Formats: sequence, C-alpha cells, structure tokens
Amino acid sequence: MHHLFVQAEQLYTDYVHITGEDYHHIRNVLRMRPGEKVMVCVGDDREYECSIVGFDMEAECVILQVEDVFGSARELPAKITLFQGYPKKDKLEMIVQKAVELGVSEIVPVMMKRCVVKLDERKSAQRVERLNSIALGAAKQSKRGRIPEVTKIMSMAEACEYATQMDYVIVPYENAEGMVYAKEIIRQAADKKHIGVFIGPEGGFEASEVNQIEAVGGKTISLGHRILRTETAGLTILSLLMFLLERD
Repeated sequence: MHHLFVQAEQLYTDYVHITGEDYHHIRNVLRMRPGEKVMVCVGDDREYECSIVGFDMEAECVILQVEDVFGSARELPAKITLFQGYPKKDKLEMIVQKAVELGVSEIVPVMMKRCVVKLDERKSAQRVERLNSIALGAAKQSKRGRIPEVTKIMSMAEACEYATQMDYVIVPYENAEGMVYAKEIIRQAADKKHIGVFIGPEGGFEASEVNQIEAVGGKTISLGHRILRTETAGLTILSLLMFLLERD
C-alpha cells in the first residue's frame, strides 16, 4: 500500500486532500484509480487507511476517504537523537537514510574539531534541506509514522547543550575499553525516553570533545576490538538500540 505524509490542514474529519508532488505521483506516475488504497500519516503516530474517491483536475487534488485509523506500530517507544560528526563527501546522506530506517527520531549534524568539511551559512542551509528530503524519502520507504528531522548544523558546544535535555547519552569511542561495561550501558537504555548518541567524524573525537560530552552525562563505550568507520559506528549502535527497544 502506498504510504504518504501530509500536513494536518490536509486532513478533514473523513477526507484527506492530496496536492502538489504527491498528486502528480499518484495520478501520473503510479496511475492509481478510484477505490485503490493509500496509507496516510500526519506525523502524530497515527496512520489513516484511505481509499481514493476521485481527482479534482482543476485544483490538482486527489480526494481520499478515511476508512480506518490505527496507532502507528512502527515507531520506537523511545526518542533517539543521533549527533553525527560531519563526514566527507556524501556519507551523511547515506547515514541519514539508514538511520531513519533504523528508527532514529532526529539527526543533528555536528561540526567537530576533526571534521574536514567546511560550510558557510548558505551551503549549510542547502545541505540541511537536501538531508531532510532524504529523511522524508526514507520515512516513506520504511513506512514510518513520523518524519525524522535533520536539524541545523551545530557546533560541539551547541550539541552538548542540546544533549542536556536527554535522559541518556551514549558515546561509542575507540579508546573506551570493556565490553561487559558497554553491554550493561546498552541494556540500561531499555527504559529511557530520550537517548542521545554521539558519533565522531572520520578522524574520531579529540579527547577534549569526549570530556565535553561526559560533562553532560555521556557514557563512553566500546563497540568491539575493531575500529569502525563513522558511517558504520552510528548504524551499529542504532541497530543495537532498535533491537533492544522494539516492542511486539
């Protein structure tokens, strides 16, 4: 069943109006017809099962009738914020896509000391817009109940300040030791409501940055005896958290 995200103002008591790119996609690409089913989300953890009633050609609008409403079973019970050290090239696009598939709620790109990429304000805004478009596509593909947000690019100080709002912060760090301790830290995340995960860029964290995160409650852990790339480390910890937090 085709999966759509809409704005709240497009949802009426028993009907949904689909406009813009989604209208053209349904009518001209998918060539859907009246009676076919569509699942609609408005980002409130509910899913609306709808059927196509018809097309308003003048207004370029698909009219859907709401047939049933479900609570979304695809969202994790805890919010996860990924603080990702800004990587080179297009790695961040892949990280955003896969993180959304794994259930992350929010991605915060962070400029850390060993980040190679330098962006001015205009380029930063363009990159964030592009990354949010990727998050939307990944949310549709994985049939999420919400669209995870890619926030503005933050400094390390801003990211640490933001992390104080979370009740659990984990920092995979190549210099951390002790898998027994790491496994216990992961297990303790099971009953948390908002988990932050900090991942360093290609060159890793500087020791002073780890100290900054620890100062706001971050817990450094090992992910094993191998050095993982930045794009691997984040997806590894998100996979562990998804498996831990997932409910029947």
